[in-house]
Amino acid sequence: MSEPGRLRPLKEAARITQMLDIVLGADRFDRAPVDVLRLALEYSRQIAPESPIHEVVARKMPGCVGALVYGEARPRQWAIMYHVGQSDGRRSFTVGHEFAHYVLHRQLIEQDGAFDGGIYCDENAVDRRGGSGIEQEADEFAAALLMPLHDFRRQLPAKARADFDTLSRLAKRYGVSLTAAILRWLEYTETRAMMVVSNEGFAHWAKPSGPALKSGRFIRTKNTVYELPSQAFAARRDYSDRALSGISQQAGIWFPEPVHEMCFRSDRYDQEITVLQFEADGPRFQAEEEETDVFDHFKRSGQMPVR
Repeated sequence: MSEPGRLRPLKEAARITQMLDIVLGADRFDRAPVDVLRLALEYSRQIAPESPIHEVVARKMPGCVGALVYGEARPRQWAIMYHVGQSDGRRSFTVGHEFAHYVLHRQLIEQDGAFDGGIYCDENAVDRRGGSGIEQEADEFAAALLMPLHDFRRQLPAKARADFDTLSRLAKRYGVSLTAAILRWLEYTETRAMMVVSNEGFAHWAKPSGPALKSGRFIRTKNTVYELPSQAFAARRDYSDRALSGISQQAGIWFPEPVHEMCFRSDRYDQEITVLQFEADGPRFQAEEEETDVFDHFKRSGQMPVR
């Protein structure tokens, strides 16, 4: 939950979305994604003309993917920085995340001594959507702004199963990475599904949909090493058309039930993206199977899983 007095991320993202729909038309995504770099500059001048974002620039920032910083002069002048080498899609979400910090948190960042001239965000907080507190709020804002649910749901209904063709089309429609598009889908889908990001046969992190989590389907990656099943596409380094379209893996390979598996390899980021989709509703969620990473996220956000 947001702290008292802090602007709610979804409300502020909705305010800007409504403005863009009025100015550009409700069908604007049929023509182009949100130009978040331009939006950050122009919107900041509207809401804080004395203390706007005056530039959005690429910088070498080892260990970080983005930052919102301010200068010494008062009133403060702000800048968004993103780490060099990001794809256009990742850059858009990074800038959206830092723009969120400006809209939602700039007073906190300026006044709290814990922030030394700005806020610097790492891959876990931005690309993996694994942050908490204000990092979680920035992710919620960026996802809602760049991929509004009212449009996303029309493209991929909540009850529909997904494939890489559809997910890639949506990533292009919203100008974001495939990872960001899959994470957005997992936030609202009523199907049991999961994304697994891996390299060299081991999972770096994984994200289940709400229905998958409630049925006890998750992969534990926090403080542990998860080795992919030997029959998994990523473990076999099979990135063929068959991997892209997917196959049904029998019970006992990933989980005690069959699962449809499809896999995509990103050479640019040296990782594989696997999407697993389960049949039917599955078993009831068992309390003893709560996965630490996901359970902590729900606990922090005040949204406990349904038992």
